[in-house]
Amino acid sequence: MTAHGSVQGPETPLDRLLGDASARTLERELSLHTAEDLLNHIPRRWVEHGQLSSLAELREDEHVTFVARVVSASKRRMQRRRGFLVEVVVEDDDGVRLQMAFFQGHQAFRDLTSGARAMFHGKVGSYGGRLTLNNPDYSVLPEDGDVGPGADSRGPAGVPLPGEGQSTPVPLYPATAKVSSWEIYRCVRLVLDMVDLDAWPDPVPTEVSESEGLRGLATAYLLIHRPARLEDPAEGLKRLRFQEAFLLQALLARRRVLAGSGVGRPAPRREDGLLGVFDAALPFTLTEGQRRCGELIAEDLAGAAPMNRLLQGEVGSGKTLVALRAMLQVVDAGAQAALVAPTEVLAAQHERSLRGMLGALAGTDLLSAWDAPDDAPAVTVTLLTGSMSTAERKQALLDIASGRAGIVVGTHALLGEKVQFADLGLVVVDEQHRFGVEQRDALRHRYPVTPHMLVMSATPIPRSVAMTVFGDLELTMLAGLPAGRQPIRTHVARMTQGPRIIGRVWERIAEEVAAGHQAYVVCPKISESDQREDPATGVQIEQDASVELLADRLAEHPLIGRLRLASLHGRMDSSEKEEVMTAFERGEIDVLLSTTVIEVGVDVPNATVMAVLDADAFGISTLHQLRGRIGRGSAQGLCLLVTRLPDGHPSLERLEEVAAHSDGMQLARLDLQRRREGDVLGASQAGRSSTLKLLRIVRDEGIISSAADHVQALTANDPGWEGHPQLREAIDSWIARSDGADAYIERG
Repeated sequence: MTAHGSVQGPETPLDRLLGDASARTLERELSLHTAEDLLNHIPRRWVEHGQLSSLAELREDEHVTFVARVVSASKRRMQRRRGFLVEVVVEDDDGVRLQMAFFQGHQAFRDLTSGARAMFHGKVGSYGGRLTLNNPDYSVLPEDGDVGPGADSRGPAGVPLPGEGQSTPVPLYPATAKVSSWEIYRCVRLVLDMVDLDAWPDPVPTEVSESEGLRGLATAYLLIHRPARLEDPAEGLKRLRFQEAFLLQALLARRRVLAGSGVGRPAPRREDGLLGVFDAALPFTLTEGQRRCGELIAEDLAGAAPMNRLLQGEVGSGKTLVALRAMLQVVDAGAQAALVAPTEVLAAQHERSLRGMLGALAGTDLLSAWDAPDDAPAVTVTLLTGSMSTAERKQALLDIASGRAGIVVGTHALLGEKVQFADLGLVVVDEQHRFGVEQRDALRHRYPVTPHMLVMSATPIPRSVAMTVFGDLELTMLAGLPAGRQPIRTHVARMTQGPRIIGRVWERIAEEVAAGHQAYVVCPKISESDQREDPATGVQIEQDASVELLADRLAEHPLIGRLRLASLHGRMDSSEKEEVMTAFERGEIDVLLSTTVIEVGVDVPNATVMAVLDADAFGISTLHQLRGRIGRGSAQGLCLLVTRLPDGHPSLERLEEVAAHSDGMQLARLDLQRRREGDVLGASQAGRSSTLKLLRIVRDEGIISSAADHVQALTANDPGWEGHPQLREAIDSWIARSDGADAYIERG
């Protein structure tokens, strides 16, 4: 340690430690600004002395690491799959050559130019009888002219490269074309020499670390950046992963306090009100899951603290019925309820569904399955969407502001400042994954009395994800399906196996219609002019199924052309969409050709078969949601995932997973492993913006759960964390530097 090391804390700017030039490079290329930022830039792997492989001794299926110089790099388009291939030929010091392949290797083509010297790591395979590596990990090494004096194979400032007098593992860092792993290595070593890690604040209380068998923060950093053994980094990473989970759970604990700190409106249940009459008229018995969830929600609604609950259940489990009973309880208390849906089609579907379930209680017998007594109370159901006419919208806004509208259904238009409720008591948000945190909270924090919040999700979320992404919500699982439902059969129809495959798809649809049922045909595009990218390769796809193209072709099909066909997509105006959906619900349409506007909420029990064309265009979650539109009655559903992908295409695995698993929770785990977790601290739900650095929610479920238990126990004993100032400071620091988190906290 240097004499001034003790004054260099985690927030010390890098220019004070490394000089202006290096600090500017790290800031520009890697967004690293402070000493803590640099030490939290974790190596992607570690290479041990003597671990380097010889190209002459490679064996198939072995994982190898070697240093070689690039002889040539070329790029060509692939013949049997979309995209391109980068082929790189390298040669070691003994003159042995090896050809490697990088699929969609944009970065490899830029980095691995002729003459470049690099370290490669990967699994040895074979192609055409020759050994090769596919998509190996690599790190470009500095040229001899850029290294320190007196060393033939040493990095910047004389840092030894692995295998050259280095007896301990050397970390390889995530790098860019303008800052190499070796430059980062040099900077980390300099910072470690200049700071006193033992003086840095440790946000994880000592008693928590000891109970988990974790190293201290200073030791963890040294195990990661200066390991003595190849096993050391795992110990350091274990500590940092737990710390990340611990801080995340502490932040969510603060959110829960803030979310429940508003003044709520108690809505105790009345047996003589709308809910009592509704329950008495139900022509079926609630499932055990519906009854249990209903009791939990009813208890929350009766309390003075605002409810903040996530209702999660499989498609078709009856979440809308549970939500309607909650809305009626609030209306019975003299308040209003709002149901927010992500699309106009779904909002209109919800309005029709609510009116149908309410029957005479909504002042109409449209689709009514039962009749209420003549003297029963009534509730007005009002729809508000952005595409309504001026007169319709004006009347809806008036009904909402006057309090005449007891239940209001709408899209994000409900979140507008011009919409003023007389007394908003409950906000129900359907399909939370379509809304950001800002939208979810917009209604709740506009009024002096905080409305209760019920978030519904038919997208299965593993508990570890729910407690992390929705940690400010109480999680309620709606288990089970209504009686009589049968599992949906799912098959992948691969058109590369011959024209008979797609022919059989149309035959199955015609057979189901002949049996008195209805069908969906789903396309990824509306028109031929729309374009998309292959999700696996990022290459633009020119041929694709579209609603307009299929409408013309199916009208002339010998089997399907004789049926009653209709199209539905997002570019139709609201009245057209409403007309088509109503006709399909009434059985006046046999085959509905649609985009994913029918993905959620649409409930037509007579629809038993669905063909998803170019199914590889959709993710796992969307395919599972689409599949949930069929088999909602007593007849078994059949889902056909049609694809033109060739053998070996990576997207085929995704389709096979959907076909193999009907359990949405298992699919959610597989999807999460593929797409990552999303930004759990802010509004974004996209995987690329994840603020999680080391945690992977599925892999680290145990760590997350244990961290949550520790935070809960600590908060119970010390609600203000007065005895743990370093934890409070760490949370404040994280909020300040985490995208979206500070804005969330300000909104409460």
